[in-house]
Amino acid sequence: MPETRATDMALRGELERLTHLALRFVPPSTQGTPRMVTPRRGLHVLRQHAPTEFEATLYEPMLCLILQGKKEMTFGERTYRLGAGACALVSHDLPILSRIREAPYLVVLLNIDVDVLRDLHEDVGDLAVRDEGQALEVHRADAHLLDAVGRYLALAESEMDARVLASMRLKELHYRLLTSPLGPMLRSLLRYDSHASAISRAIALLRRDFRSPVVVEELARAVGMSVSSFHAHFKKVTSSSPLQYQKSLRLLEARRRLVTGAATVTTAAFDVGYESPSQFSREYARKFGNPPSHDVAKGARIATGQER
Repeated sequence: MPETRATDMALRGELERLTHLALRFVPPSTQGTPRMVTPRRGLHVLRQHAPTEFEATLYEPMLCLILQGKKEMTFGERTYRLGAGACALVSHDLPILSRIREAPYLVVLLNIDVDVLRDLHEDVGDLAVRDEGQALEVHRADAHLLDAVGRYLALAESEMDARVLASMRLKELHYRLLTSPLGPMLRSLLRYDSHASAISRAIALLRRDFRSPVVVEELARAVGMSVSSFHAHFKKVTSSSPLQYQKSLRLLEARRRLVTGAATVTTAAFDVGYESPSQFSREYARKFGNPPSHDVAKGARIATGQER
């Protein structure tokens, strides 16, 4: 019991130090709007002053380390609630529903660099086990990870230190993730011949050409899998079929265009690959809970400063 208390105190101390450091880079907004900064390559700090509604977002491979506030994430049939000190690791491009449940909210986001992971293969290849884990893993951060994030973030305060140490500390961060409870799916990505790597390549193909019809047999062949195995492992990683995944890509891109004012409802539908604007509107409403016109109006309010 005394050892457990000492460990908990050490974790709290590391978390407090990292929180104070992160806050130095992202002071509060005078308008109460969200603020995001990128102090180091691939490392972002986001500060939010109010809770948010659920938002459907395509998460790219990243670590989300919560420092303040609470977040809720829904992926497939699973829902996770994260508070200060919790981590979510996303190993593939995943459509995830999320919201900030409690603010002020402060999070550190680290992009996962697969090239950095594979540079570690020679040293940690024995970790590349067959158990691929989950594409979204949630655990509490340990002291090693908090310390590594803090030291990488601190490089933003010294240009000379950054030039000399940045690549080593980024590599250390990926190593800490690989060897942590968050790491099973990342460890499988070390192997090019793993199912996790094959699905990652398939996702890249879908994202590159999401407007064209999906031919599952061609996708499976392109990544070296049988159709039945491809279906099973794609569903395991993404919680959806290839067709459903492509639909999410199309609708998320359409929503981005509508909110930014880059397209009308009809042009957005055609631009992302739909042949029928009415079908697009029905599927959009099912996905986001509101018709496309709702987000057109939201984009107009944002443009005129009526909505933050």
